[in-house]
Amino acid sequence: MRGLKLLSKYLLVLWLTLPSAAMAQRIIETASHNLQEVADGVYFAVGNGSIFVMSNALIIEREEDVVVVDSHITPAASRALIDSIGVVTDKPVTTLINSHFHYDHANGVSSFGPDIQIIGHEYTRAKLAGDPMNEQTFLSSLVRFDRTVATLEERLANAGSAAERAEIQGQLDFNRAHVRATEEVDPVPPTVSMSDRMTLYRGGREIQIHFFGRAHTGGDVGIYLPADKILFTGDMLLGGISYLGDGYVGEWAQTLENLKQLDFDLVLPGHGPAFSDFERIDYVQAYYRDLYAEIVRLRNSGLSAEEAAVRADLRQHADTLGVRDLGANAQAVQRIYALLDGSAD
Repeated sequence: MRGLKLLSKYLLVLWLTLPSAAMAQRIIETASHNLQEVADGVYFAVGNGSIFVMSNALIIEREEDVVVVDSHITPAASRALIDSIGVVTDKPVTTLINSHFHYDHANGVSSFGPDIQIIGHEYTRAKLAGDPMNEQTFLSSLVRFDRTVATLEERLANAGSAAERAEIQGQLDFNRAHVRATEEVDPVPPTVSMSDRMTLYRGGREIQIHFFGRAHTGGDVGIYLPADKILFTGDMLLGGISYLGDGYVGEWAQTLENLKQLDFDLVLPGHGPAFSDFERIDYVQAYYRDLYAEIVRLRNSGLSAEEAAVRADLRQHADTLGVRDLGANAQAVQRIYALLDGSAD
């Protein structure tokens, strides 16, 4: 998590033009978020760095209530999101949609209270109703955050100036606060599950929830607003390469091909900025196809997953995705091997 400069808690209204928008759109700055109004009453919620948020969320205002997509990484982060929603509307949040089960998108659900309707894919429900606190992706994040704190503590002890110490102390306090917030996590599974598609018709909105196929996880869904031609993709589609440790790399390109059949003008990813440069979809599709083929080739030649991760050559994607070094992500390679061996689901 990059340290970001703390921003003012006063409400500011800024204006910008999104690349795909025909009209100017607001960015409403709250104490914890930048809410980009990408359509009338539709806000793309991006953390501003004052609290550990990590992932993006989507706020959809209807005539009498609000639908939220994803709840951030901890209850503390989701409470900040709820406070930000209160800046733009006093309508109650009645529905929460999980784009997928990963901790950085689903661990804040409990802050929304017991009466909220939670919608997710059947796979997402199975994961969150199972043992999500012992999922490898979540456990590895705890190790990573603890390591970050330890590194910052060592840097603080060796800091040479007051200014350097102050900067490191700020980063350390920020990360320690997140580690404490993680202790409050109480996973909540969806109360309503779907398989291929669900559509919500209420309050002047049509909200479609699509499962296009396995990708970042076995249950990624896209949230599509057909009237506004906006698609929230979670982590199945980012502006670049997604985390692959729970992914289905051999199926991912086709899943994105299925996604392309929708008529959308703007993609809102689970991390990073909104985009309308749809060549990016082609770029990541090509990378996933080539990565899978390369790892299968290396595996068939007798290499271990560790050896394949070092030897894999994806440098043909240097110009499009910045892949300039020999090798591939070790977790991605191990995941492909496990799926091929039948030892992963």
